[in-house]
Amino acid sequence: DVTEIEEKEAQAKQEEQILKEQELSNLLHEKRYLKALGLAISLDRPHTVLTVVKAILKEPEGSRHLEENIVRLRKDQKEAVLAFLVTWNTNSRNCHEAQAVLETLLKHEAPDTLLQFSGIKSAVESLLPYT
Repeated sequence: DVTEIEEKEAQAKQEEQILKEQELSNLLHEKRYLKALGLAISLDRPHTVLTVVKAILKEPEGSRHLEENIVRLRKDQKEAVLAFLVTWNTNSRNCHEAQAVLETLLKHEAPDTLLQFSGIKSAVESLLPYT
């Protein structure tokens, strides 16, 4: 019978998730946005990433801070953010944040590098009608 083992694993995963949520909340409160972005991306939380982006943009010189943070993300994290912003861009409440992140990616990534992103073709096709 492996039921007990599976229950313990599920409980451990849930506890880990709660700890990460708390860490994310603390990072946002401490305005450590790069770590908060990285954690939200690793948790695969598009809405949380959007919340972090909005918090950055509310800061004085928010656009510059957003640019600094997006540029410092790893390639896989940038791919995830690109996938997230495609969804954000379809909603008029979030389109400005999506456009700010997209602008940063387009300014700081070479076209050849962007072509290497996974899902770039579908992302561009999805972005064109709304951009």
